[in-house]
Amino acid sequence: MPVSKCLKKSEPLRKEWEKKAQKNGPRRQVYAVNGDRYLGEWKDNMKHGKGTQIWKKKGAIYEGDWKFGKRDGYGTLSLPDQETGKYRKAYSGWWKGDKKSGYGIQFFGPKEYYEGEWCGNQRSGWGRMYYSNGNIYEGQWRNDKPDGEGMLRLNQTSRSRQRTGGSLRHVQEDTRLMPGEGVGTPVTLYVDDAAPEVSFGRGQDQRGWVSCLLQSSWSFLVPPLQNSFP
Repeated sequence: MPVSKCLKKSEPLRKEWEKKAQKNGPRRQVYAVNGDRYLGEWKDNMKHGKGTQIWKKKGAIYEGDWKFGKRDGYGTLSLPDQETGKYRKAYSGWWKGDKKSGYGIQFFGPKEYYEGEWCGNQRSGWGRMYYSNGNIYEGQWRNDKPDGEGMLRLNQTSRSRQRTGGSLRHVQEDTRLMPGEGVGTPVTLYVDDAAPEVSFGRGQDQRGWVSCLLQSSWSFLVPPLQNSFP
């Protein structure tokens, strides 16, 4: 009696084509319909591993780690400078779920940048902000604003500093008055890293650290995060 063999059921051609079309492993540049392009590693048709993404509309370039289609791990985002046309770093650090999370540095200009902790694209945790006028703020951040304990280092152009009640005011060389509400006492000034003194306005070109508790209303400490991320 002849023995019949069970033939394996073949998959439809459509599924076979889909498997062949799936992007896996390293690939050359892949172009999107809108002109964006990506060069790097793939997994299950998603950007995964090391790769470089270039956004056509904004000209932004991201180089770094990807995880299932999102920026995840360490990476650097660069943007074209509107004046020179050359690329400059906008952010370099850690990402999670396509958002800045963990330690990273964001550059606002040649002499103005923030380095510290991030959470969900916002400055959150401990960080240090360098300002173009030479001032430095170091302390706690929350929801992208100074919140909690921190110190502000004043540059040589700071002419006077005074504290009245719960507020601290700084008058800069260009006569701008920058108010900020503070909580907690006392406010301490460290002159040239020497012993602390609880006084203000002792000299025209006095340098030092102002240590105090800050609230989110200290908006002058926070340069706006430009709409620079694709």
